[in-house]
Amino acid sequence: MATIPVYSVPSVTAGLPTPAVKHRPFKALNPVFIMTSIKDFMTVDHRHCDDFFAESEQAVAAQAWDRAGAAFGSFQAAMQHHFAAEEELLFPAFELKSGMTMGPTQVMRVEHAQMRELMAAAQASLLAKDADDYAGNAETLLIMMQQHNMKEEQVLYPMCDEQLKDQMATLLLQLQQAL
Repeated sequence: MATIPVYSVPSVTAGLPTPAVKHRPFKALNPVFIMTSIKDFMTVDHRHCDDFFAESEQAVAAQAWDRAGAAFGSFQAAMQHHFAAEEELLFPAFELKSGMTMGPTQVMRVEHAQMRELMAAAQASLLAKDADDYAGNAETLLIMMQQHNMKEEQVLYPMCDEQLKDQMATLLLQLQQAL
C-alpha cells in the first residue's frame, strides 16, 4: 500500500498549533478505485471530511489541543476544497445544463456559508481551549453537515448525474483535481 503524504495546513489553522497534519488529498485516498458517478465521487469526499471532523472531536474530548487543532485544520482544508469544487465546478455546470440557478445549488451555497461561519466559531473555541463552546459549535455543525450531505447525496448529486451525463468523465477528472 502506498504511503499517504503528510502536509501542513498553516493557512487554515492560523493561530492554532501547526504540526504536520495528516491531510490526505482526495486523489491519494484510493487511486485504484475509479468512480463513475458524481454521487459516488462526492459522497466519498463527504466521508473523507467527516473522518477529520471525528478526529478533531476525539482530540477535544481528550483535551489534546494540539492534535485537535491539527485535525480541525485538516477538516477545514478538506471542507474548503469540497465547497470550492462544488461552487466553482459542479454547481455552475449543473446550472448551465439544467437552467436552474435559484434551485438546489443556491440552497447549498447558503448552507456552505453557514457552515463556514460555524467552522470559524469552532476554530475560535479551539484557540481558547474551550471544550464546552467547541462542543456546542461542533454539535450544530454536525447536524447541519448531516442534513446538507443528505440533500446533496439523495437529491442534488443524482440530478447532477442525470443532467451532466454527457460530460461526466471530464467533470469527474476536474473534481478529482480540485479535491
